[in-house]
Amino acid sequence: MSDTADAMNRTKGSLMNQANPVRKKAIARLERHARQEDAAVYQKAADELSRSNRDRATVNLSKIERVAEDGDTVLVPGKVLGSGRLQTDVDVAALQFSDSARDAIEDAGETYYVQDLLDEHPSGDEVRVVV
Repeated sequence: MSDTADAMNRTKGSLMNQANPVRKKAIARLERHARQEDAAVYQKAADELSRSNRDRATVNLSKIERVAEDGDTVLVPGKVLGSGRLQTDVDVAALQFSDSARDAIEDAGETYYVQDLLDEHPSGDEVRVVV
């Protein structure tokens, strides 16, 4: 194997081993909670979070506005972006938020990180997954 090919394989391998530890913990906690509470919504969120970065959900505020009703709790297994307007009073949990999305959501409701949502809504009955 040439030196260049060897260097590329080492680089590829090191990139493959790098993973977001926050995401890993969130997946593990969602899966554990889904088993303990028999909450399918959390298993679905864990499955979505397990996808590659390229396939993981990015949801704009406009989509949350279209699918959510006042008082809903929405779980986005990925990142929430600030495109669009949010006039609905919703609580949103996600792995990440853009600054503009966080500000817009907090004007109407609350933001949570995925791990914190499990404490607030253990059964998952009142949680809607948006991808």
